[in-house]
Amino acid sequence: MAASSSHPAFPSRPYTSGLGRTGGQSAFGSTPYNAQTPFNAPAQNAGGFGAASAAPTQQQREAQRLERERQERVERERRELEERGVLESLSEEQREEVNEAFSLFDLDKDNYIDYHELKVALKALGFDLPKPDILSILQTHGVPASQLQQGGSSSNSKQPVPSQPTFSGPSRLLLSHAHFLTIAAQRIIARDPREEILRAFELFDQEGKGRIELNDLRRVARELGEGLQEEELQAMIEEFDVRGEGGIGRDEFVGICLG
Repeated sequence: MAASSSHPAFPSRPYTSGLGRTGGQSAFGSTPYNAQTPFNAPAQNAGGFGAASAAPTQQQREAQRLERERQERVERERRELEERGVLESLSEEQREEVNEAFSLFDLDKDNYIDYHELKVALKALGFDLPKPDILSILQTHGVPASQLQQGGSSSNSKQPVPSQPTFSGPSRLLLSHAHFLTIAAQRIIARDPREEILRAFELFDQEGKGRIELNDLRRVARELGEGLQEEELQAMIEEFDVRGEGGIGRDEFVGICLG
């Protein structure tokens, strides 16, 4: 067409983008593309923001510390009340039994017992605990022997301080009389009466016959210093030998004690 020939042709030049320029210039001006912009401005303000948040963090730590101390105090008071209640649950006879066991095996009479003394004292009360349980008690309630030797805060000024611990094991921990009383009381209260009765039955029936015969009663009476006559012992057997087996069986003995 004639009209198309009247317009000059567009100038021919290569198309280039400002983003592709190596000189750091954009198509919209001379501002470098990697200059500081609002998107990387937080790098400048980060220090100020961290400083502003430091004070609340310190307050939170202090609040956490106070809360932790409060919880520890509450737990300590709860344990003290629980231990006091357990001790009050013991009868006078049971309390004397526990104190006697401690005094008997506190060989150096320092009012503390070590691993071996604790094990035999609890066994005398009827609790034959394995080694891990004994060590756990010492680790929870014991005090280091070295601390007692140095006159630490855990030692009582009215009590003699042990010069050398009798237990030279890895823990070197000693248990006080007060803690022994509490631990023994807890186990006595939790003990099943039937198990205790059966343990007493075994003291009579040392030969494992399954029944208490006249000879067993005679031996126990002699060991306890009881001046029972032969007729009295025979009458006891005859009264409780409901099956006519010539002795008192386990179930009969439990029935007599729980009677």
